[in-house]
Amino acid sequence: MAIYDPTKTPADSYDTHTHLNDDKLYHDVDAYIGRANEFRVMEMNIVGYDAIANQRALSIAQSHENIYAVLGFQPEDTDGFDETAATTLAEQLQQDKVVGVGETGLDYYWENTSHETQKAAFVTHLSLAKKYDLPVIIHNRDAFDDVYQILKASGVEKGVMHSFSGTPEQALAFVDLGMSISFSGVVSFKKAQEVRDAAKVVPLDRILVETDAPYLAPTPYRGKTNEPAFVKYVIDSLAETLDMSPKALSDVTRQNAHRLFLNHD
Repeated sequence: MAIYDPTKTPADSYDTHTHLNDDKLYHDVDAYIGRANEFRVMEMNIVGYDAIANQRALSIAQSHENIYAVLGFQPEDTDGFDETAATTLAEQLQQDKVVGVGETGLDYYWENTSHETQKAAFVTHLSLAKKYDLPVIIHNRDAFDDVYQILKASGVEKGVMHSFSGTPEQALAFVDLGMSISFSGVVSFKKAQEVRDAAKVVPLDRILVETDAPYLAPTPYRGKTNEPAFVKYVIDSLAETLDMSPKALSDVTRQNAHRLFLNHD
């Protein structure tokens, strides 16, 4: 790993979506947190995606300062999301340090789980987000129209379009529904000009950053295992796109995350 010069990004940052609960990272959680802190990534959300990952997210959050849990079943893991699983999730959402519902949403890319199963689970997650007044973290892949319509009908007006990879028009459509737009390492990819164009139209108070570790490692680590420390490279790339300093963008995105997840102004 390259040596990080903290004078170049002298602001703490918040990785709003990471998976230290994933098998690829869970074996050495403390080391990844320590390295993230060295890169001044001082806060993060550990995001669940199935029953095991949810329990791991809770455990990590409740045993570490400035780390929070987001709990849910991502679209490709909703075949087992039955009434019992929904009841357990509702109980978990009321526990200490849980700051969001998700990841949830729709994924029509892999076609391993039926659209109807995904939609039913998405509706349930949105209902739980509304009931417990928590932001919803939405996974949207090749399903813009259905995600938009279901979200709009739900009345949920706070949440995140995670690892956004759509068009400027789609970004603004979700902003109009109350969503924040989170950018991952994709924003640093050479062929992702459309994502960078989307970032330019999103209001600054609706922009968040994330790693989605262990996936989507940013340039210069593309193709390798991602980790929360690498949110620094997401910030660097996004700051260049927005003609901001990395420090200014770190400050803004951290404040946005505090307001959304921690109810801090």
